[in-house]
Amino acid sequence: MADFIPLSVPNFGAREAAYAAEAITSGWVSTSGGKVTDFEQQLAGYLGMPRAVAANAGSSALHLAGLAAGIRRGDEVLVPTLTFIAAVNPITRYLGAEPVFFGCDDTLCIDPDAVERFCAEQCAFRAGKLYNKKTGARVAALEVVHVFGNMANMPRLLEIAKTYHLTLIEDATESLGTHYTQNAGALAGKYAGTMGDIGCYSFNGNKIITTGAGGALVANHADWAEHAKHLSTQAKSDLLQFLHDEVGYNYRMTNVQACLGLAQLERLEEFIAIKKARYDQYVAALDGKRGLRILPFVEESAGVRPNRWFYSLYTKGFGIPRDEIIARLQAQGIQTRPVWALVHEQADYPKNAAYGLEKALDYRKYIVNLPCSTNLSEADCARVIDAVLAL
Repeated sequence: MADFIPLSVPNFGAREAAYAAEAITSGWVSTSGGKVTDFEQQLAGYLGMPRAVAANAGSSALHLAGLAAGIRRGDEVLVPTLTFIAAVNPITRYLGAEPVFFGCDDTLCIDPDAVERFCAEQCAFRAGKLYNKKTGARVAALEVVHVFGNMANMPRLLEIAKTYHLTLIEDATESLGTHYTQNAGALAGKYAGTMGDIGCYSFNGNKIITTGAGGALVANHADWAEHAKHLSTQAKSDLLQFLHDEVGYNYRMTNVQACLGLAQLERLEEFIAIKKARYDQYVAALDGKRGLRILPFVEESAGVRPNRWFYSLYTKGFGIPRDEIIARLQAQGIQTRPVWALVHEQADYPKNAAYGLEKALDYRKYIVNLPCSTNLSEADCARVIDAVLAL
């Protein structure tokens, strides 16, 4: 319908069209061409990292991260349950590892208290490595997802990872641009995805910038980034003779995608400003009204500049079931959605342990995500607000 308001769609303009046309007219449209390297360099520069490795999806980047980190079959990885399943599958099932699930705190990110209790009470060190006392498996890594652009509690999580000798993988697929400010002490200026051992980003069509489909990773170990790049290009050890020194993957970003990424990256700070303006509009009109809440982000006063990718309406006190709210708004041409079904409840994971679930279960039941595109106008945002209050 003509007046349909989608949940989250790309914001493309003349710049993206012009950059993509360059690739098309040059003939370099596939996985060869200089724009991929340009995009990797521009992204690394924005994040303050020595290099970035582009990939064809955020899931591919996470798989490469797990491979580079040395996660092996039979290992266990500590992961959040309140996240998209693509945050968990690539670093566990793709590699033959097992997840141990944890609930969230009020940022919607993994609960550091539950993680620390598990490591202290359910695990023990053997030869400098952490093992689950119940299963006997090596606990190899901790994955942190910065949910909806919020910053997870990185000071605590980094300390836990250090204390318990865990590789820390940051899933920053939703949080490009989220960073600590000058009020954050030792982490001042650090971006989501750049503080752990390795971090990943997504440029899917609904993300704050998009290449249509795409992803990238950065690492605080130069050899990990090099290995990830090697694996992403079929692990060719001799380009002329087509020799491959290990199992590789076709996880390359195309030149056309990289052109879109370059144009979008130039607009990222503009997009973050729009996200804040629409978020503030929702808060002013809905937060505290008729039992509703707009879930907060960790703000600059607390040392964080979030990108505010998704806006979460918490409906517990509203008196109308979540799915009825979604259906009634959809009937008015307004697309919303619930937060993800918890991963530990998905078909492949019923036997995996899960801890500290109270808040994750509650947020799963009551969150409705509101339209949040960077081309959402003030007037359309007001229409969404009026429709919610009219329920």
